[in-house]
Amino acid sequence: MKRIIFIIGTDTGVGKTVLTALLLSYFRSHGRNALAMKPFCSGSRRDAMILHALEKECLTLDEINPFYFDKPLAPAAFPKKVSFRDVLAKIRAISKRCDILLIEGAGGLLAPLGETYTARDLIEALQAEVIVVGRNQLGIINHVLLTIESLQPIESKRVAVVLMDAAKPDSSGVRNPRMLQKRLVKTALYSLPFLGKRASLPSEVKKSAVFLKKTLATFS
Repeated sequence: MKRIIFIIGTDTGVGKTVLTALLLSYFRSHGRNALAMKPFCSGSRRDAMILHALEKECLTLDEINPFYFDKPLAPAAFPKKVSFRDVLAKIRAISKRCDILLIEGAGGLLAPLGETYTARDLIEALQAEVIVVGRNQLGIINHVLLTIESLQPIESKRVAVVLMDAAKPDSSGVRNPRMLQKRLVKTALYSLPFLGKRASLPSEVKKSAVFLKKTLATFS
């Protein structure tokens, strides 16, 4: 059965790209027909280029990232508006070419992607599984709980939370996973260690995917 997994962040810059790349590398190295997209990029295409390096024999950069604007703005502020229908069409076209499609979101769950839609609307229309990614630091409990609460009306197939450890963890880092798990009894929660400043390099992604194979296997 085809699967679509939407990786959404509690904010921008929390580790979505690294996690998406890790899952892509793990799935593909274990013989799964997996692909990954980042439909929206603004300011830079670096995130999409990281994914492209791991699947360039299958997808072009424009297929991975069909909607790009060179200014660092929310997609809804792009000069050329992107319709909900166009986004779904691009995603569904790629999903037909694989068994598992990973979609990296832009910003948080309710960040405006178009004039009338957000990532939550895409998740609902695609009936996607969801992985919520956040940085394990002070404030993350509130951000994760708000994101999970915002997902409840659409009844996602499967929701998991992944906390990415910071290079210099603060005093809340040890307590955050336990406190979240008490409040999210039915939601799987994982913590990934800090993987270094070069974690997004394709060579490092492949090494880390092997190191973290037991955790990544739970998403199979």
